[in-house]
Amino acid sequence: MKEKVILAYSGGLDTTAIIPWLKENYDYDVVCCCIDVGQGNELDGLDERARVSGAIKLYIEDVVDEFCDEYVVPCVQANAVYENKYLMGTAMARPVIAKKLVEIARKEGAVAICHGATGKGNDQVRFELGIKALAPDLKIIAPWRTWNISSRDEEIKYCEDHDIYLPFSADNSYSRDRNLWHISHEGLELEDPASAPNYDHLLVLGVTPEKAPDEPEELSIDFEKGVPTAINGERMKVSDIIRKLNELGGKHGIGIVDIVENRIVGMKSRGVYETPGGTILMEAHQQLEELILDKDTTIAKRQISVQYADQVYSGKWFTPLREALQAFIESTQQYVTGTVKMKLYKGNIIKQGTTSPYSLYNESLASFTTGDLYDHHDAEGFITLYGLSSKVRAMKMQEVKKNNK
Repeated sequence: MKEKVILAYSGGLDTTAIIPWLKENYDYDVVCCCIDVGQGNELDGLDERARVSGAIKLYIEDVVDEFCDEYVVPCVQANAVYENKYLMGTAMARPVIAKKLVEIARKEGAVAICHGATGKGNDQVRFELGIKALAPDLKIIAPWRTWNISSRDEEIKYCEDHDIYLPFSADNSYSRDRNLWHISHEGLELEDPASAPNYDHLLVLGVTPEKAPDEPEELSIDFEKGVPTAINGERMKVSDIIRKLNELGGKHGIGIVDIVENRIVGMKSRGVYETPGGTILMEAHQQLEELILDKDTTIAKRQISVQYADQVYSGKWFTPLREALQAFIESTQQYVTGTVKMKLYKGNIIKQGTTSPYSLYNESLASFTTGDLYDHHDAEGFITLYGLSSKVRAMKMQEVKKNNK
């Protein structure tokens, strides 16, 4: 029997061309594996396409709930946003994909895993770091770093030369990645940072704020220990909450981000991300934390959030540091329970009130009227001590200035 390779398979042109290339250059039996993280109708027709292309088997693994519960939720709890804008839809999905590829490789007794990520992008790093962390003995094959195919036209011709005729064309289109959390867009006019995105051609999950309804929409989101549990009082699993928020957010023009980001490999790249539900969820979670976390924990968590986001973006999910950061984040979520109300209106998320049984907001303290817990006279002594170092320095500078005259 021939040795087997597991191919991370999407059914697109790249991974279709890779099947005959693997057979031709490695003499492997190719087992295709499509990991369903919420791509929707992109999975239609994959069985026939993989068979026609020469694969001996196709796995379609539904990991949507695992993706949401074990990868998305920790990032929401961390408020993990890369470079202040990117909610990391692609970055969060890669580790669960790598994990499933390894599981199937073990099940099939494969000797290698192959992916179709390019040699300039982030995903090659994310896939390979995940695979190395979970299965250091498996060989990794990255055709885009070794084959002599350099264009979409050449890929189509390669397929035709191997008697594979599929509905692919050389038309100009965006490079997209989609899952339940988001969809990303790269290419075409986006390659020029001076050009405005063609949103009429580009958007998939929603509309621009200009085309959103003129009437706002109100909703509430419940959290328990930092995990979203209900919308408008209706309990549902996390994946269904994201689906519902995607629908509402897309309708009202929420979560469209145009960013020039720093890739792992050192270059800058521009992309437009649609993350309607994720943007709402992140904002709601942060609003709830405002009530519950004390000042010092809030400051520390902001620093951890930046570090955590960089770890996830850089493909370092299966590392001791990411797990240690996760432990800190989980400890901060023990009391992040409550309800956040908000209004969606033309791309905006407008706060409508937040409640929690663990709120540190004390109306008696915060009110302009005098309460039992706060004596205004105490402020004088506090300010004297709090500003003592500044006063001592100012006195010293006056003394120095006087002596130098």
